[in-house]
Amino acid sequence: MAMAVGKKSAGGGRRSRRGGSKHAPMSEINVTPMVDVMLVLLIIFMVAAPLLTVGVPIDLPETEAKQLNVETQPISISVNAQGQVFLQETEVGVDEIVSKLQAIATTGYEERIFIRADANTDYGTVMKVMGRISNAGYKNIGLVTQQEQGN
Repeated sequence: MAMAVGKKSAGGGRRSRRGGSKHAPMSEINVTPMVDVMLVLLIIFMVAAPLLTVGVPIDLPETEAKQLNVETQPISISVNAQGQVFLQETEVGVDEIVSKLQAIATTGYEERIFIRADANTDYGTVMKVMGRISNAGYKNIGLVTQQEQGN
């Protein structure tokens, strides 16, 4: 009726499979794959971010004006060095600007419109574009420049 104290009993075989096994479940989290994925995503976004700017290549003039705080995306009109006019990224004629603006302006005549003109663009072309927009009734018109590099 006495039991042996150091020897295996009939139920001891089951215990040895769980407690003393070399293949016990791992209780640690391996973060190396997650870090690898995050670094790849970081590199992808760093490469893609500069490509998300407005698609018309323009050499903007430099001024000492401060940057504006903007909450909503304005409508962008670009004039390149050859005098071509672009509404957002679509080329339009000077005569078509007002009708196209009225079609895409979500806030009516209160829409913010930024004019980006190449530094080598004819001044008359830029003033013709601004005049048409202003005569149509749009009030929030701004010229986009780059900040001057400090001397």
